[in-house]
Amino acid sequence: RRPADTEIDWKAYMQEVEGFANGTLDYTQLKGDTGPLVYPAGFVYIFLGLYHATGRGSDIRLAQYLFAGLYLLNLLLVFRIYCRTNKVPPYVFFFMCCASYRIHSIFVLRLFNDPVAMAILFLAINLFLEEHWSWGCLFFSLAVSVKMNILLFAPGLLFLLLQRFGLLGCIPKLCICALLQVVLGLPFLLVNPVGYLTRSFDLGRQFQFQWTVNWRFLPEEVFQNRGFHAALLLAHLAGLGLFALHRWHSSKENILTLLKDPAKRKPASPRLTVNNILWQAFCVCLLNASAWIVFILFSSNFLGVCCSRSLHYQFYVWYFHTLPYLLWCTPTTKLAHMPKVLLLGVIELCWNTYPSTVCSSLSLHICHGLILLQLWYGTAPTPVSHTPPPSRKPTATSKKAQ
Repeated sequence: RRPADTEIDWKAYMQEVEGFANGTLDYTQLKGDTGPLVYPAGFVYIFLGLYHATGRGSDIRLAQYLFAGLYLLNLLLVFRIYCRTNKVPPYVFFFMCCASYRIHSIFVLRLFNDPVAMAILFLAINLFLEEHWSWGCLFFSLAVSVKMNILLFAPGLLFLLLQRFGLLGCIPKLCICALLQVVLGLPFLLVNPVGYLTRSFDLGRQFQFQWTVNWRFLPEEVFQNRGFHAALLLAHLAGLGLFALHRWHSSKENILTLLKDPAKRKPASPRLTVNNILWQAFCVCLLNASAWIVFILFSSNFLGVCCSRSLHYQFYVWYFHTLPYLLWCTPTTKLAHMPKVLLLGVIELCWNTYPSTVCSSLSLHICHGLILLQLWYGTAPTPVSHTPPPSRKPTATSKKAQ
């Protein structure tokens, strides 16, 4: 039996796209029981397909079967990413598949649009790992058109594009992202462009305090205060800046060299000391090309989640499948495995506490803080000694360098 509230969001989605199916192109006129439509045009097209496939949204069981298939596809895409990076121990996948009631509910029971956006995003990341950057940018933009939370990955993607192609080579990829948004939104832009942009890309939307998972320990007046929102935005930008300068940017050159053509950048030629050789080995073994791409994208998204103005229960899917990588991408001793599994368990418990409490929201922030500390210190480069190697035994130094 379905719980009574299972149909709430699904019915609202169907009511929102029904107006478009009946010929309404003014975005401000597309509404449902839960309020006006606040998602970009890609959401409308995808759920319009589901609207017709499920008999105008009446066959909810069929919709749940379709979302169960989406759930399995999403797992395959995530597993493929993890197989390419080869960082997470196999037993952790059990928790990802079987130990999250909340994720199963978001996908198969409640039929939210968040899983649709994330599945498309993971497809885009798989394309990035295969060096299909143009196709990856196309699907990344498609994911953004379903729900804007995908933009939390955008700073990391911009960094990767600059690193890979330089400023001039990056522009065509960004044009692909922008052009798809224009094409998808064109029917609505032609009728009411201001209405479409303000509704589908509303960055100033207020959230209700009763649904927050992460800020329950604050008074409601603080939660709704614009100054608090500005402080979170500044913290988010500061975190992105620090990670971009000191964790994502591995070269010793100025970060502005990312704007240059990659062929014109100076190759790094550090002194071959013992510490430096160990750091190079760390970069090769821990941060291979695929792992480096995933680390930058996942950490970019995680910083955004940590500084979110509010996290609702369906937002858990924004970062649930990235948590194992964030926990195990740094060097891990045998004794450290259990605390990391415990962190996953506490985060799951926080998201399954309904309604959220002061204790659950504080615990969630503590877990997020511990993961951030691990990412910061676990990926820190080993300090390089500038002492010249002994001149008495040049052959020994040469062997170590090899």
